[in-house]
Amino acid sequence: MEDKVSMRPFSPVADLDFSEEEIQRYSRHILLPEIGAVGQAKLRASSVLIIGAGGLGSPALLYLAAAGIGRIGIIDDDRIELSNLQRQIAHATDRIGQPKASSAAAAARAINPLCQVEPIEGRITAHNALALVGGYDLVLDGSDNFATRFLIADACVLAKRTLVSASVLRFEMQLSTFKPHVSASAPCWRCLYPEHPPAEMATSCGEAGVLGAVTGVAGTLQATETVKELLGIGTSLAGRLLIWDALSAEFRTIRFPRDPACAACGEAATIRDLSAHR
Repeated sequence: MEDKVSMRPFSPVADLDFSEEEIQRYSRHILLPEIGAVGQAKLRASSVLIIGAGGLGSPALLYLAAAGIGRIGIIDDDRIELSNLQRQIAHATDRIGQPKASSAAAAARAINPLCQVEPIEGRITAHNALALVGGYDLVLDGSDNFATRFLIADACVLAKRTLVSASVLRFEMQLSTFKPHVSASAPCWRCLYPEHPPAEMATSCGEAGVLGAVTGVAGTLQATETVKELLGIGTSLAGRLLIWDALSAEFRTIRFPRDPACAACGEAATIRDLSAHR
């Protein structure tokens, strides 16, 4: 797959050496013609960085670990609170007060001990973002604020990593994939959101509320799109914004183009580093 610039060379002969446990564990994947044994071996050779172990990161992490992704990093600097448990399903009541990254990693390992899960108890910043993002094949953004989303998006453009990003508020979800390094027509995050929104429009779930199950759907869809990107199957969400209104039970898709004047991926891009995020 052309956007898998960081994956080690895939060897069908060497990488199809499955144990009996792996054959049984991933049997339903292997039965799918779109995945099969070769696809499952690709997942095992892949790595994903999940940013945020909250409402989005929790279901995404659990499903990607269950799917057999070989290495998953989960970064979060927060600790579990009682109010998190309405939607952050990787955590439990008896782990209140513990770091979210370690709690989520333990939950993922309990589902699939064959998956290498790397908890990172800290915050992604302008100082560490490029190293973190560059250490994995694909980035899944489950953060909850625009400052972090813009940082992650810029880091992914600079590091040439595919980004699967989602956001939720109240009863609505938005989801898209960004990979401008793959195609001259593929937009980046800033093609869709050139600038930070006004403060009055940047409402958080802590202020406005969110239906817990909506975050579950969003995180699960992120995991689905991540598997598709790693395997190069199906139709990518690149250049399309998927919107779901849970109250009306309606999905709709909005197409958006690459912006030739984009500050991050345009012909005369001005964002060459992450200094503006410091």
